[in-house]
Amino acid sequence: MTRAVILDAAIAFIDTHGLDKLTMRRLGATCGVEAMALYRHVHSRGDLLTGIVDHVLDQLYTDQLAARRQEDGWQDYLLRLAHGVRQIALNHPQVFPLVATAAPEAPWVRPPLRSLRWMESFLDTLICYGFTDNAAVTAYRTYTSFLVGQLLQEVSAAGAELHPDEAILDEADPTTPVLDLRDYPHLQRLEPALSEDHSTAEFEEMLEAILDRLELLVARR
Repeated sequence: MTRAVILDAAIAFIDTHGLDKLTMRRLGATCGVEAMALYRHVHSRGDLLTGIVDHVLDQLYTDQLAARRQEDGWQDYLLRLAHGVRQIALNHPQVFPLVATAAPEAPWVRPPLRSLRWMESFLDTLICYGFTDNAAVTAYRTYTSFLVGQLLQEVSAAGAELHPDEAILDEADPTTPVLDLRDYPHLQRLEPALSEDHSTAEFEEMLEAILDRLELLVARR
């Protein structure tokens, strides 16, 4: 019994029965052990749910990082990443709302790329392709907003419950100690910009982009 085995079993359980049915007792039964045996590897239900999110995204991180090639361009990177995140949503529609609503490792981190390692990789990739700091931050905000909104609609249509789980949202405590960002130079430099709230402007820009696209469709008739 390892933490990875428990997390895989929990994901399979949620896929089959839904998040609301997941308890430590039921997960223990699925793994063939008493619930108390799980606590050697997961400290609480909140730790279990956080582990599920990290487990899913860590595999995506590994796959996308291995496939990243400088000669492919930033468009290819963003396309592959979007399809990778969407595949998670399609493969695990009951799990994805947890991924999309999980408390981030820092208050200014946006899902679905909730981990600092993920954000650093995303920003580093775009900056390596010539994006300025401001352009990389804007791209991150726009890109993640699109992914979350679109994919939550898809999994909702597939029957997934979209309400967040209190056990994992409790981790978004404002009293949480400030994280050490020394291993994440882009995040350390760009934290002020990433912390700014531009929700209204972003909404208007995305709305304008949709209207522009619809105008092109009408013009083609």
